[in-house]
This record gives sequence, C-alpha cells and structure tokens, in this order.
Amino acid sequence: MKNIYKFSTLLLVVMLIVGAIATFPRQNAKAAVGFHISGRQLLDANNNNFIIRGISHAHVWYQGNTASIADIKNVGKANTVRVVLGGGRWGPSSASDVTNIINLCKAAKLICVLEDHDTTGYGEDGAATSLATAVNYWKSIQSALTGQEAYVIINIGNEPYGNNNAANWVTDTKNAIIAMRAAGFQHTLMVDAPNWGQDWQFVMRDNAASVFAADTAKNTIFSIHMYGVFDTAAEVTSYLSAFKTANLPLVIGEFGNMHSDGDPNEDAIMSTAVAEGVGYMGWSWSGNGGGVEYLDMVTGFNASQITSWGQRIINGANGLASTSVQASVYSGGTNPTSTFTRTPTRTNTPTGPTATFTRTPTRTNTPSGPTATFTRTATRTNTPVGPTTTPSKTNTPTTGGGCSPVSSTITAPFTFDGAGTFCWQSSNLGSYINSWNNNSVSINGVNITNLYMASSSYPAKIGGFWYISFNSSVAWGHFEAK
Repeated sequence: MKNIYKFSTLLLVVMLIVGAIATFPRQNAKAAVGFHISGRQLLDANNNNFIIRGISHAHVWYQGNTASIADIKNVGKANTVRVVLGGGRWGPSSASDVTNIINLCKAAKLICVLEDHDTTGYGEDGAATSLATAVNYWKSIQSALTGQEAYVIINIGNEPYGNNNAANWVTDTKNAIIAMRAAGFQHTLMVDAPNWGQDWQFVMRDNAASVFAADTAKNTIFSIHMYGVFDTAAEVTSYLSAFKTANLPLVIGEFGNMHSDGDPNEDAIMSTAVAEGVGYMGWSWSGNGGGVEYLDMVTGFNASQITSWGQRIINGANGLASTSVQASVYSGGTNPTSTFTRTPTRTNTPTGPTATFTRTPTRTNTPSGPTATFTRTATRTNTPVGPTTTPSKTNTPTTGGGCSPVSSTITAPFTFDGAGTFCWQSSNLGSYINSWNNNSVSINGVNITNLYMASSSYPAKIGGFWYISFNSSVAWGHFEAK
C-alpha cells in the first residue's frame, strides 16, 4: 500500500505540474488585439476570416460629406470604407476628425481603412511626402487610433512612390513598419505598392516576403492598385497568383473600370479576387474631377444617383451586393479564449511569371520607367469637383494683394494643367475655383494652394479683377475655374 500511495501521490504532482505548464502562454504566442494576419488571410478580432469589400471616400477634400460613410454601407453594400486623410500636404486631418470618422464607421458597421494621401507619387511628384513623414503623422494622431485595432486598419501611405527610384520603396517601407511598431501601433498595417500603386516593376511583388519579415508583429497586408497596367485577365491572375504562391496577404486597394493610363479589366479584377478570396476596394464614392469623373460611383455624393461604374461594382457580377460580408465584430461574435499564434516569418520570395505582362517595353520592362505614363493619380486621387461645403482649412493672406506681371487674362470656364509660374488676371472666375499638385496658388493674396473655394468666399476684387498667382513644379499641377 505504501508503494501504491507514493506512486499515486507522485502521479498527482506530475499531473498538476503538466496542467500548470499548459496554462502558461507559449513564448512565441501573442494574443491578437484586433485584426491580424494568418498566412494569406486577414482575420478579425474574433479570429474569423475577413475579406475586404470596400469603397474609397475622399474625405480630406470633402470634409462636409460625412453622410457618405453610412451611404457606402447602406447603398454601396460595402463592409469596408477606405478613408482619405492628409497629414499636412492636405488637411491635416486632426485626431478629433479621425475619431469622428472612426465613430461613423462603427455606427455604420464598417471597417475603417485609414490612409495618408500625402505620400502619393513620392520621388516623382515634388509635393509628395515620404513614408517617414507619414509615420510622424500617424504618431501625431495615435490617441485616436489606440484601442480601435478591431475596427481600423492603417494604410501607412497612399501610392508612396511614383516611377522614379521605386526600388527605394523596399527600405522605406520596412523602416516605416518598424517605426510604427516601435511607436506602439498594434494595428494591421497596409502598405501600397510603388509605381503609383501599380507595381509594374514588381518591386513589391519580389520583395514582399522580406518586407513582411521586417514586421515584428507579422501583421502587414500588401495593397496593389489596378488601373491601366492590369488591362488583361492574365496580368491580374499572374499578380494575385504570385502572392498566393508566397502565402502572403494581398488586397486590391484601388481599381476602376476606366482610366487615362489604359482600360483596366474590372471584370477580371473582381472575378479573380472573389475566386482567390482576395479583398478589393474600388475608387471612389464621389468627387473625382480633372477628366476622371467617370470614377465616381454616385453623382455629387447623392446616393440616389448611382453611376454606371457604381452599378457595376455594387450590383454587377462579383460585386459588393453579392460578395460583401459584414465583419463579425459587428455581428455578436466573441473573442476566442485560445491564444493566437502568428505565422513564422516567410522565406519564399514571390517571383511570378513575367511573360504574361506583354505591355510596351518602356513601361513593363525598362527599370527606370516613363515619367508620363503613370501620372493618373494627379488627375484621380486628389481631383475634387467641388464639395458642397468649403473645406475647413482657413484661407490666410500670403502676399497681401495681386500678382504681377500679368501673364494672361482668363475667364471661366478655365482649366490649366502643367508646370510653371504664372500670374493670371480675371474678372469672371465662375462659381468655384480649385487646384491640386501645386507648390503655391493664391487669389488676390489669399492662399488657395490645393484647395477648393466657392464663389461666395472669393476675396474682393482689386481694380475690378482677381489676380491668381500660380506655381507648380510638376507637369500635373492643376488649376480650374468653373
């Protein structure tokens, strides 16, 4: 009996020790606080797979159109809204503004993808800011983001490189991710491709594994924008297949049904995304101008006036109405009690076929790339037609009066696209003026750089005229009076 007793006692002790060890968190396990990545999948805070079906909204230029958030859910049938913010080149979007946007997203039961648009075309657009500057912006509004990890994905910078020096995207993106984690951000981070988001040099595709490995949280998703580069089904399939082979997460962060740089194959984009379980977000709800108004899904932010593009993406085959599923954080799901273990760093770099990309050599095969082919963002992503309310940025005097010497006399309707320094004189500017991608623009000394202004806000004429001082260092600088 003594031996049996000792054995039983020993067995009990061993069982207690094993049980205690089993309750300790594993060294490499980390509980997810919100969205997180597992292989190719984006999982929500309840550990459920979430496939993004979204629409972009140009909030920073149309700050009075916040009703669009609910419309994007109720009429647009999306489960995600990608919200355009600005850190200073546009905006800046304040912490209180961002808090309001997040609250509107949550009220509409939408997931918020927040993006800093200031980086658009960096290296090619002289007004664009770096990813490091974008990180500083996110830090400045971190108070609005902390605690929202289950509802917010941070798109660090929109299209953070043009076609010049796009290879630098790799180091800059790694450094941005590292800096965001060092600052304490636990959100899923979304990183856009270079080449104005279209990655025709395959910089993102071929370096995605090393970029992902740089994230200590292993919580980064890659974003490809699909416009004229992706005008065939083969190109769409090839790109998505490369990320599938590498077991890396990918979302189509922007796409349209037409564009000035070519005719994107939206049917292939949407059908392939659905077949492969890849998220997509269409550009954009409303407010496009400069010749790409066809990218509006509704006219004038009026949800009852759906355009042909809106009908296609919302109600067409593989569209939002038939494929969008609301995030489980809004449908009563509960957080799992088990600990989430993140996938180890990946080592297989995607290479993917190049033969299917049979576009002109100057664009798809030449490393340096053209400087004019991919300037679509200059007329797409920051081209508001004119908000129903004036943006909140205050107009402040710069020169105190008109400019000289006068280059020419203009009258509405008037549009200019290009680089240069001019002094225009006008007695008729129409109902509004608007500008983007410029170094400086003023009207009778009032700063309107990259801003919209309604006629009711025009400053007083000087001697019966308005004098517009215009300066842009890039070919896609824009001014319009209509």
